[in-house]
Amino acid sequence: MKKIIILGAGQVGYSLAEALNADGHDITVVDRNRQRLQVLKAELGVNVLVGFGAYPPVLEAAGARDAAMLIAVTDSDEVNMMACQVATTLFNVETRIARARARDYHQHPRLFGRDAVPVDMLISPEEIVTSQMQRLIEHPGALQVLDFADGRVSLVGVRAYHGGPLVGRELRNLRRVRPGVQTRVAAIFRKDRPVIPDGDTVIEADDEVFFVSSKKNIRAVTAELRHLEPSYHRVIIAGGGNIGRRLAEILAERYRVKIIERDPARARLLASQLPTEVLVLEGDGSDDRFLQEIDVGHADVLCAVTNDDQSNIFAGMLAKRRGVRKVICLINRPGYVDLVQSGTIDIAVSPQLATLGALLARVREGGTATVHTLRRGAAEAIETVVHGDSRTSQVVDRRIDELKLPEGTSIGALVREEEVIIPHHDTIIHAGDHAILFLTDRSQVAAVQRLFQPSPLFF
Repeated sequence: MKKIIILGAGQVGYSLAEALNADGHDITVVDRNRQRLQVLKAELGVNVLVGFGAYPPVLEAAGARDAAMLIAVTDSDEVNMMACQVATTLFNVETRIARARARDYHQHPRLFGRDAVPVDMLISPEEIVTSQMQRLIEHPGALQVLDFADGRVSLVGVRAYHGGPLVGRELRNLRRVRPGVQTRVAAIFRKDRPVIPDGDTVIEADDEVFFVSSKKNIRAVTAELRHLEPSYHRVIIAGGGNIGRRLAEILAERYRVKIIERDPARARLLASQLPTEVLVLEGDGSDDRFLQEIDVGHADVLCAVTNDDQSNIFAGMLAKRRGVRKVICLINRPGYVDLVQSGTIDIAVSPQLATLGALLARVREGGTATVHTLRRGAAEAIETVVHGDSRTSQVVDRRIDELKLPEGTSIGALVREEEVIIPHHDTIIHAGDHAILFLTDRSQVAAVQRLFQPSPLFF
């Protein structure tokens, strides 16, 4: 158990406090908004403190002298960085994480380190969300595309549809119809309930299927579960803020991109700074008449990424009604995600949940390298590096069917140096392997960490 101070009780701070509290850590949340803290304390039972997080007396009152970690996720980049400086200089807090939205900070990594601004991890929700949306556009039909082991392995979530080759058939048929494709179905969610897959499991229409595969095989496996969608070519981005601008820059080389911005001054700035291939339109993405004027129905994808959830939802619904194939909406309130995805919107992306995985990977021990939250935080996919040897580890040099994996936990893939291994029951785990695990119940995280954590007391 670690003593962790979280600065900021917004959506990211709340989600982080909830997850770390469930992992058994001693959490104190600091914020100047008393009402937010009262809600957080009532719902999570964590320690709270009203105050300005960068002030030395406030950090001391929060327990900084005994804290192992400070995570600063307030709305101010500068407050987050100053808090890390104070925590290091006055209280010698071992690990400091800061959220920074401004792109300029990330472009100068020399600013951060023990001899400069002492931030061990600088995190940008905007960068994470942009990458997530880019992967969704690159892989038509996917609900989620999550990378592990430096991109060598992906976990992909798709919805099985009527008419898919595997729908109504047993999972073992996947190997028969695609004998050269290395893949494993890690989990199935049927009417929001997990189904632990085996060879006899029959895939039903509307199942949410998560499979593990190397990137080159994603499209082939997706084709077995649903009608394969043609590649996207035309993308409209509603919202010219940080996320919209970054997404337009990334997509401009491969797609025909239009970006809609309501503010005239911002639109002019975007037009002067974005690649000439990007068409900047001044207007309101949630205005049906405007969407008709720009012929939105001919777009393959609409990404609604303004700071207003309602505007994003309205833009997505109107675009879908006018014929856009795929609608992806940025939703800041996690509680809206389920509601939105059950209707017209194809995919809702939550910055809070996307950011949470990156933070959890840094906080957790036991060789955890990557964490992705799934199913709105109910499930997780974890990449953990196997350490130890046969004397100190419960997993090294053992067959997978010998491991005491917690209920609802499966190993979807092993990465051994450059080789991606889709394991079977008799596959032996080696020290140094990267194990990709899927947990249908995130309450089992602590048990997984104990299993993979080497110990000198284990023989």
